[in-house]
Amino acid sequence: MCFKDIPHTMNVAVLFSGGKDSAYAAYLAQQHGHTLTVLISIVSENHESYMFHIPSISQVGKQAEAMKIPLILKKTKGKKEEELNDLRSALQKAKDIYNIEGVVTGAVESAYQASRIQTICDALNLECFNPLWQKNQIELLKDLLQHNFEVIITGVFAYPLTEKWLGRTIDTTFIEDVKKLNTMYQINEAGEGGEFETFVINCPLFSRKLHVNQKKISGKHHSWTLEVEIS
Repeated sequence: MCFKDIPHTMNVAVLFSGGKDSAYAAYLAQQHGHTLTVLISIVSENHESYMFHIPSISQVGKQAEAMKIPLILKKTKGKKEEELNDLRSALQKAKDIYNIEGVVTGAVESAYQASRIQTICDALNLECFNPLWQKNQIELLKDLLQHNFEVIITGVFAYPLTEKWLGRTIDTTFIEDVKKLNTMYQINEAGEGGEFETFVINCPLFSRKLHVNQKKISGKHHSWTLEVEIS
């Protein structure tokens, strides 16, 4: 659903991974007058979760502090479909405690994610907003720069990406590089095919910029993860 389809503003929860899409979706919700009441982050034990992002999810608390918004952290085993019960539980908690009326997601291309979140929202009588749905990938990256989002790469999972991409900032050079990768290897420019993951260190929602103090890199071949320690 689009924000313009709702005649009034409301309290919303944001499904928040710490990455560019969920943060930018939250920003758009605020720009449309909605109140960002609570963030919901699902911490999955499954590194191949169908629903939830993994790299640096442990640092979302620092982002929540910078946004001055309460955070609900919910752990899940990450088993396909079963993890949806954990998401529903978290949304029910947000509704009970924070009186939310809607949920904002950063879904762009994944019909699997969008449809299942919509089903849960319908069951809980919550509106579901996907403000980035089907947005042009290059336009999305350019919008991030235009609105002063500072975003780093925390995971790469596709050929020919290597550990050298970890920690890179999304800037004009990055956009040109992913354009070339899309032409040569069909890599999605915004990582919507799971090619890379991101972490926001600053944006208009933050009261201060976050700083990366420590980095732990792990992986092999063309699958690498950067775990960051944030202050």
